[in-house]
Amino acid sequence: MSNLQHLLENTNEKVFTAEFPSIDGNGMEKVEKNVARLRPWFDAVNSTDNAAAHAHASNLSVAIAMKMHGLEPIMQISQRDKNRIAVQSDIMGAALHGIENISLMTGDDVTAGDEPEARRVFDIDGPQAIKVANILRNGTYLSGRKINPAPTLFISGVENPGTHPLEYRAERAIKKQEAGARYLQLQLCFHLDRLEKFCIAVAAHGTNLPLLPNIILLKGAKGMVFMNENVRGINIPQDQIDRVGSAEDQAEAAYQLALEHAKFALSLPGVRGLHITDFRHDDSLARFMKDLGRTEK
Repeated sequence: MSNLQHLLENTNEKVFTAEFPSIDGNGMEKVEKNVARLRPWFDAVNSTDNAAAHAHASNLSVAIAMKMHGLEPIMQISQRDKNRIAVQSDIMGAALHGIENISLMTGDDVTAGDEPEARRVFDIDGPQAIKVANILRNGTYLSGRKINPAPTLFISGVENPGTHPLEYRAERAIKKQEAGARYLQLQLCFHLDRLEKFCIAVAAHGTNLPLLPNIILLKGAKGMVFMNENVRGINIPQDQIDRVGSAEDQAEAAYQLALEHAKFALSLPGVRGLHITDFRHDDSLARFMKDLGRTEK
């Protein structure tokens, strides 16, 4: 059992996860630097799978490197670039190295990245991939071929609580749980009313699905405007952009906004912790975690 699974299923402790930066050049040196920055605060950290349709070092290689340096990985697998055979291979390769936390998602379209001419795969979608991982966990490949012993997996998915159709998002979250997801990391949602309605709707199903809303640390309004205009599925209320943009100290205003969002998210039903995305890469991460009552490991 992974430590993340133990915390979510056997304790009442708040759980904090984060995104590991993409690795291109300067490999292990960059891994070591970011492990040192993240390990004191987070229970597990995502190894992304060519996030936003940009090529980087592979999800499995980064997950292995994180584990080698004492940081528990959550290995993401996107369906954009892989068919069901490759997805199973990724999961079994992770299990070979003792990596148990697996997060399955549909993935951004290739048009989101810098190689839009790449061929899409999307053999299966996120909920179907979760089901595939659960079949592996139960001791067979999708074909029915046996796996002995079966891999130990702690399966998760993602969901966007703030994009349309809003009324379907909670239903989709429950479908992912029924497919085998044991918890969900949520995508960024700046509309707190939408996040609240989503969490209440999921909790109303009575399934006790743990949720980890995403909170992002930004340096100012410029990053908010960029995301609002360029990142699919993210919409930022103009009053929040204006609040940060009109501040004398935009970095501090952005920090305080993130802190308010984090504290509100932690008060919602079904929320067991937070998933942090850090675009500041400065000493504000430690300050943020301390302000949330987190004690350095």
